[in-house]
Amino acid sequence: MPPAPPVHDLPPGQAQLRQTREALTLQFAGSPSIQSSMSLLNPHALDLEYTRLMMGFLLFDSAPARILMIGLGGGSLPKFCHRYLPQADIEVVEIDPGVIALREAFRVPADDARFRIIQADGKAYLQGDPAPADVLLVDAYDGKGMPAALCEAGFFRDCHRALSPQGILVLNLHLESETCQVCLDHLRAVFGTALFEVIDDDMTNCIVFACKGERFEETDLGAALRKPAHLAKDAWRQLAPTFKVIEATLTMR
Repeated sequence: MPPAPPVHDLPPGQAQLRQTREALTLQFAGSPSIQSSMSLLNPHALDLEYTRLMMGFLLFDSAPARILMIGLGGGSLPKFCHRYLPQADIEVVEIDPGVIALREAFRVPADDARFRIIQADGKAYLQGDPAPADVLLVDAYDGKGMPAALCEAGFFRDCHRALSPQGILVLNLHLESETCQVCLDHLRAVFGTALFEVIDDDMTNCIVFACKGERFEETDLGAALRKPAHLAKDAWRQLAPTFKVIEATLTMR
């Protein structure tokens, strides 16, 4: 995430909006990083590279039936999935009511039959045995990195259990965080070799893909890099360059 001017006079960790002529951003007090960014010209675009990387799950499952997300932020990923994956049931778990309160500012859609935001602790929610997810996106941030409670081995075992038999976990880690390597070690212990990492352009985010089964090995990436018939052209135009980066990473494994 690119650096931004510090937010002053707010309690550490409190969400704060900032607006320029081009974008609306979300930043947490006490952190130099921009957590989320929305283009005012194209509010449904994925403005930050790491969010486009997280959508890389489409290379392996282009039409997931159920998507579960831990962490709302500015809502870039939920908004994108809601718009371009109309077949998906989408559930977002966010612990901070202050972040949820900003959903209208970031033009996150209202709850409906296939989209809902739940205020809850993501760790506790997974322990409650939710319906299996075809895709589980974890993008939780407390101003320093992954919250400590989500950096424990038990959380990653719960993530594994929450996936459907061929489900995919996508996790955003912050390379400068002290817990990044700890989380990677726990993930490898749970998912074994069914895991790979991609680093974003500015070398601040490590996006981890992990799965149940052999989905990564079985996917024909050449075919996957062709636009699925059901995905809108404007969505594919945003994602295609980033998907080539993921393909290159897998090729070098």
